Amino acid sequence: MTASAAATQRVLVVDDEPDIVALVAYHLAKVGYRVSTAATGADALEISRHERPALIVLDLMLPGLSGFDVLEQLRLDDSTRDIAVLMLTARREEPDRIRGLSLGADDYLTKPFSAQELVLRVAAILRRVTAAASSPSDILQLGAIRIDRAAHRVSVDGTDIDLTPTEFKLLLMLAERRGRVQARAHLLETVWEAAPDIQTRTVDMHIQRLRTKLGAAGDLIETVRGFGYRLQPGHSRSA
Repeated sequence: MTASAAATQRVLVVDDEPDIVALVAYHLAKVGYRVSTAATGADALEISRHERPALIVLDLMLPGLSGFDVLEQLRLDDSTRDIAVLMLTARREEPDRIRGLSLGADDYLTKPFSAQELVLRVAAILRRVTAAASSPSDILQLGAIRIDRAAHRVSVDGTDIDLTPTEFKLLLMLAERRGRVQARAHLLETVWEAAPDIQTRTVDMHIQRLRTKLGAAGDLIETVRGFGYRLQPGHSRSA
């Protein structure tokens, strides 16, 4: 992303370590991003709702609300759910990475980190977000799978696939958030509009039927054991 393109993008840096905030803010501002900062989860949520940054660089270990708490609240709020999030943390354990991605983080970078790599990751995330948002078409193509949002039609390699309304809604949600792990409880709440205490087996059964109907293309739907599902981007594009 060029400096002129970056100049239109605001990035919020959230960390309770002033040195980290200063370092990240400096390198992002250097390439042209407009940068805001916050030291607590509560401040991060307030700034996000008022400023609507394009992306948040979010630490996990914050006073009060943790980074996980902040991310979860961002994704539950219609005004902030589409803000991109890059998690930046000293916690390297795989369960932490999986949890962050399952809650909707776009990327996960551990400390110590390369400032140059962070800037490149921010640019890559924003390119994906901008490309998805700028597409005027109702057609979403992911490998062999073609989804027509307006007509509620799905085809694989040109052959129409007969999906129920729930199966279509489930596939569309996975496709629109391709590459991100979607927790079973979150799928229940959004696709079925059900409380999270309802049996998540409902999701598993629908995923199984969806994979069967999609044939070989169903392999794009990946199971993330213990958390939920992710639709692999593959050679995806909006047409």
